Amino acid sequence: MNLADTEVVLSILTDAGYGQTTNLRAADVVFVNTCAVRENAEQRIFGRLGDFKRYKKENPGMLIGVLGCMAERLRKDLMESESHVDLVVGPDEYRRLPELIEGALTGERGIAVRLSRVENYDDILPLRTDGIKAWISVMRGCDKFCTFCVVPFTRGRERSRSLESIVREVEHLAAQGFKEVTLLGQNVNSYYDERHDFADLMAAAAHIDSTMRVRFTTSHPQDMSDKLIQTIAENENICNYIHLPVQSGSDRILELMNRSYGREHYRSLVRKIRASIPTVSLSTDFIAGFPTENDDDHRLTLDVIREVEFDGAFTFKYSPRENTKSWHMGDGVPEDVKLERLNQIIDLQREISLRKNQEMVGQVVEILVEGESTKSPNDLCGRTDTNKMVVFPKGDVQVGQYLNTRIERANSATLFGTALEASEQRENASRLAANA
Repeated sequence: MNLADTEVVLSILTDAGYGQTTNLRAADVVFVNTCAVRENAEQRIFGRLGDFKRYKKENPGMLIGVLGCMAERLRKDLMESESHVDLVVGPDEYRRLPELIEGALTGERGIAVRLSRVENYDDILPLRTDGIKAWISVMRGCDKFCTFCVVPFTRGRERSRSLESIVREVEHLAAQGFKEVTLLGQNVNSYYDERHDFADLMAAAAHIDSTMRVRFTTSHPQDMSDKLIQTIAENENICNYIHLPVQSGSDRILELMNRSYGREHYRSLVRKIRASIPTVSLSTDFIAGFPTENDDDHRLTLDVIREVEFDGAFTFKYSPRENTKSWHMGDGVPEDVKLERLNQIIDLQREISLRKNQEMVGQVVEILVEGESTKSPNDLCGRTDTNKMVVFPKGDVQVGQYLNTRIERANSATLFGTALEASEQRENASRLAANA
């Protein structure tokens, strides 16, 4: 979401006559786009602001701005404690950036953090920073009010873009040669533009270009409809990957979290998804150490991991966020207990991910080549439609190409393989077409 917002900001500033630089020392304006979901994210931002302060001493005319959720949540603290910060701009005020910069150039520190019930930037074409994959915000805000979450307070209430505006954006991306789009929202499957639901939007996006992959994130289990599951199953270019945060395996904790579903609802939903989409890959989120969580609650979470066998999980220690309902529940689980439970979740999930990945050894999978491997300049990497990363030797392969690779080994996070020869590529493509 922050990457998509950054591309909106780049578009606004470029239209106002500003240009980008990769040289921080040469920058006239430096923005950091922030997240406030976890305390650790905020602490990292304060560290970055300290780095920027050093550059501003070298270049006193440099303007420093804080954008996004942290700006919305900590606007007063930022303006009072970070004297070198010139601008604090919330996620619904990016249109005002040019005027705020002009004001700051005359010495006027700017703050704009008003939340909107209508702003969705649907008339702004983001300035993309990647020519292969694109992120499209289809809605903003959230109405769920999970007790641990600041999103409704930092990004406001739900509002959806029109299906037509999103379709136009996807059509534009397809014409530019993009190979993958991800539809984004804090709770994307509650999308509704007064006429169309999220399943309608997914189908419309998929039908624009059959060679373009379509993904989405993030889902809420309460809003994962049968219609959406069927839409994913019926469209080959909608990726067989669903991120479905469960957070806890305990009904008691889920109720305290205000997650609006129970353990059995989630398990039933997973069974339904796998019955309709047998090759689906599932990932999830877990929070360890939520207020009052006890050993029995934790064991129930481990049980869900064993039963569902997720392909991957994002795991966090509970982080109290000021003014949320869980903030008032206290933070009674000791840090060492949180860490122990978190590590148990991570270790169990890593075992499952390793086994599931190793079962793919010997299989041929189609990947979209994304770029150079971060570990070796001699390797490229790409992603399967089930969101598994594959690393393979470079050879004569182009970024943005769909490629069949044979998996030769795996660890818990990554698959390693080799690209098929051209004749094998054609043979495999013919076999897939015949099966379809």
